[in-house]
Amino acid sequence: MKLNELHDNPGATKPKKRVGRGPGSGTGKMGGRGIKGQKSRSGVAIKGYEGGQMPLYQRLPKRGFNNINAKTYSVVNLGLIQKFIDAGKIDIKKDLDEDALVASGLVRRKKDGIRVLAKGEITSKVKISVTGASKGAIAAVEKAGGSLAVKTPVAAE
Repeated sequence: MKLNELHDNPGATKPKKRVGRGPGSGTGKMGGRGIKGQKSRSGVAIKGYEGGQMPLYQRLPKRGFNNINAKTYSVVNLGLIQKFIDAGKIDIKKDLDEDALVASGLVRRKKDGIRVLAKGEITSKVKISVTGASKGAIAAVEKAGGSLAVKTPVAAE
């Protein structure tokens, strides 16, 4: 096979529809837009418009509340930390802080901090310092002989 022999499958590409190019084309004169009216003009965007009737998105009842100040945390389970230690991706001789967890590839990004949860077993003696942790996670790490410190986030000034 040579570069000049490459081609698409038959019917894979269609020629562009050339609008407003005479009566023989099938889309001449009005260019497929019909006769007069708002939609035949240029610059029309009427996505949720219902001809003056109250639009559906305004008729439906609104529920709930979105807190703009809510914090989102990256979640890490103890079992995953142990798995990374066993694989040699995390060095337990050093303290495990949030930057170390991100550098190891365990967490993609910190967001507003990292929170450790108690899912899975941990057997290594590690010293972890994160933004948040569940009570079960703290107890499990201390049972394995390590320590889990929870930092209080610094308030923005």
